This record gives sequence, structure tokens and C-alpha cells, in this order.
Amino acid sequence: MRLFPTLLLYKAKVIPNWKAKEQVLTYFFEGESLEKFQAICDNYGTNRIPEIVRPKALQRLKEHIQKGEKVYLVSASAENWLFAWCQSLDIELIGTKLEIKDGKVTGKLEGPNCYGKEKVNRIKTLLALEDFQEIHGYGDSRGDHDMLAIAHRKNYRLF
Repeated sequence: MRLFPTLLLYKAKVIPNWKAKEQVLTYFFEGESLEKFQAICDNYGTNRIPEIVRPKALQRLKEHIQKGEKVYLVSASAENWLFAWCQSLDIELIGTKLEIKDGKVTGKLEGPNCYGKEKVNRIKTLLALEDFQEIHGYGDSRGDHDMLAIAHRKNYRLF
């Protein structure tokens, strides 16, 4: 109930997604030690993500990996949640970074939320897109449209 006003304001587009995200993260995780938080996240990445990822999406990821292609997961989610899963598949991760102070999660974001145009900014910071003959992009939310615009092969809500 305490977060209801935040969620309502976000849904009504009164506050941006990063602000709502910070308020939710602060409520649930502020003051949590990074060690404990990361253990929870690793457990989630190891046990829960494999249960909820769409089988056809996973199959497509594995096809790219088997071809020796470089695969990046670009997500607005906190990198902590996705790290173990990405590591298990040997894929690179670009996501939202959480602020850590004195070994504790603050609930704030460290830098911009990896959403919309920020996804493209992060990709371009790490990669020279002109070095790639073909870029496949996959997305399933409005926050992916900017990223898909830089892909040669765009796949929106394919799975």
C-alpha cells in the first residue's frame, strides 16, 4: 500500500520510470548489504530466470551463441538480477546499475536507467556498431524501440 501512490503516478505518466524504480528499490532494498543482496539476485538468476524465460527466446539466444556470435542482453533491469543467468550462458550484460554506498544498497540508480534511448547510449559506449555486418535486435516493450532502430534485423515481440 505504501508504494501505491508511486505506482499510480507512474502509470499516469506523472513521474518517469526511473523515479518509480528508485522508490520501489529503496522501499525493498535500502540498507541491504551488497553481499546478501547479490546472493538473493544470484539465486534468482540461477533458479527463477530459467523457469520464466520463453523457451523460443532461449533457443534463439543459444543459436546465436553456437554460431559464435557475440550476444548482449540489454535490459532496464538491475544488472545484479541478471548477472548469474547471463554468466551461465556466457552472454554480455548491459543493464541498470544500482548505487552501493559503504557496502550497502541505497535503492538509488547509479547513472541513468538503462531504458529507451539510454540502451542505445550504453551500446554505443561499448561497441563500434560499424564493426558489425549484421546486428539482430530483440525486444518486447516500448523501452526497446530505440534499441531496435539500430539493428539490421528487428524482432519485436517475436516470442
